Amino acid sequence: MSWKSTPASADRLRAKLDDEFETVAKPQGLRRTSDARREKEAAAAEDASASAPDVWQRSSETRNAATRGSARGRGTARNDARAGVEAGSETGSDPIDGKPERKGPSLKMRAVGYLSRREHAREELARKLAAYADDADEVEAVLDALEKEGWLSTERFAQSLVHRRASRQGTARIVQELRQHGVDDNQVAELRDQLRATEYDRALEVWKKRFDAKPADRAAYAKQARFLASRGFAHDVIRRILGDSDED
Repeated sequence: MSWKSTPASADRLRAKLDDEFETVAKPQGLRRTSDARREKEAAAAEDASASAPDVWQRSSETRNAATRGSARGRGTARNDARAGVEAGSETGSDPIDGKPERKGPSLKMRAVGYLSRREHAREELARKLAAYADDADEVEAVLDALEKEGWLSTERFAQSLVHRRASRQGTARIVQELRQHGVDDNQVAELRDQLRATEYDRALEVWKKRFDAKPADRAAYAKQARFLASRGFAHDVIRRILGDSDED
């Protein structure tokens, strides 16, 4: 076989080389296409990322603006409320002549509240109102008005007290309480006479409610006598109920 190639063999060699070239070149072409696509996608991503900060920045600015607006609104509301309080202070809650304004019911309304629950003597009601008044003259003016209007009556109070105490207490104890409340001496003397007229009957009812029978010995006598005396009943009335003691 001659070492020189024939034209036919040359053609075959050329065709073989062409096949090898196509085999090798085709994947490279694919790679070039893939690289181009990736480069295109990367460029698009870069464009998107470049525009994203602008969008985020605009959204952030919008949120910040809304937050600032809300904060200004709250600040305005607080300022308005503060202004309202200051205005209220200017229209009546500031001290007058260096004295703080009293809050709550007026002095007269407090007095009427006490009197609506029960009768009061003038002196007793004055003591209760003194804690809410600036001076004694103010209290006296209110008491004078209440007496004039019929709300306050020391005489009516005295009669009410006697009615509430008479069934349980003796004359001496009731008279003492009347004087403590400042009831007039003439009225006290009149009520004392009325109470003494019924002293025995009232003392007997009190004794019956507490004891079943008269004392059987000296100790029982002393116990029952002390009980009636502590209620304010007179000693002569006690002896009439219990009888004479062994010492007598």
